Amino acid sequence: MPFDPHLPTRSQLRADQRAIGWWLLVVAAMIWAMVALGGATRLTGSGLSIMEWAPLSGTLPPLSQAEWQRLYDLYRTIPQYELVNQGFGLEGFKQIFWLEWAHRLWGRLIGLAFVLPLAWFWLRGRIPQGLKPRLVLLLLLGGAQGAVGWFMVTSGFEADRTAVSPYRLVTHLGLALLLYGLVLWTALNLFRPERNAPEHPAGLRRLVHGTAGLLVLAMLAGGFVAGIHAGLAYNTFPLMEGRWVPEGYAELSPFLLNWTANIAAVQFNHRLLATLAGAAALAAAFWGIRVLPVGFARGSLLALGLVVALQYALGVATLLLVVPAWLGTLHQTVAVGVLTAALAALHALRRPRHAAPVSRTRA
Repeated sequence: MPFDPHLPTRSQLRADQRAIGWWLLVVAAMIWAMVALGGATRLTGSGLSIMEWAPLSGTLPPLSQAEWQRLYDLYRTIPQYELVNQGFGLEGFKQIFWLEWAHRLWGRLIGLAFVLPLAWFWLRGRIPQGLKPRLVLLLLLGGAQGAVGWFMVTSGFEADRTAVSPYRLVTHLGLALLLYGLVLWTALNLFRPERNAPEHPAGLRRLVHGTAGLLVLAMLAGGFVAGIHAGLAYNTFPLMEGRWVPEGYAELSPFLLNWTANIAAVQFNHRLLATLAGAAALAAAFWGIRVLPVGFARGSLLALGLVVALQYALGVATLLLVVPAWLGTLHQTVAVGVLTAALAALHALRRPRHAAPVSRTRA
């Protein structure tokens, strides 16, 4: 093959991949923080305090007393003020305003942290050709998440509503988890491109896949718990008002409506899915410790078992203490840690595949 001085060397490609990988890890960490901030915003009832969608001008907070008063007067027109916060005054409004403003500002910063390095890597020709479609997809999903967030907020302005629609809330949460997972997985691909999983029983990989599925379902079920405030009821464990399956589990019709709108069913489902996922994660961790050599795969499974145990304990404590804002926020934050460990374990146990043709490089 003739020498081409314009082709990158293998060492240059590896350096570029690591640089892009570190950039994506920073973005993933920012999304993780965004999920935590979103939890705090929801638990403090701050999410409806800003009734305007202004991607550019909304970057700055109110800079005059008149602007503060204008935004406060807008807030006083929605049911949440009339039914929950009536009479709490401008100073009370400022307290909930700042958290929602910080949440939106952090979203804008995530956008900049993705777009600016993307443009720099792209213009300098440092992005591998096969990676470009994935990065464009991540960019589009990030933009969609901002739009879905505003779509969710507007549901809280409707008549007789004091909070956002639980369906839109779960959509917003689910898209955040999907975006986080794709960013993290892409970074892992760049740091660990080889599918060199240690020898292990095929059943272990299947167990980890099943565990990851249960964990995601438990997280989405937790979104419905948050959306209909189901954590404020049945504050005992493990029984729910003295029963394993609460009375009234199937009181709504059609039956499936119970899974999203019935407090008893929604909380029971979250408990059940979390318990099944926790048992599966611990089983995978013990199995991995027994059959895998010391390394990334074994460490990922051990981390998965530990963080799931921590998350389960936090969930029970949050329930028994009737959802204090700080503990509910911590519970939502650690949920992303659970997803992180699950994705790391899945990545470490990827099935080997036949080698694909490699892009041309200089030695």
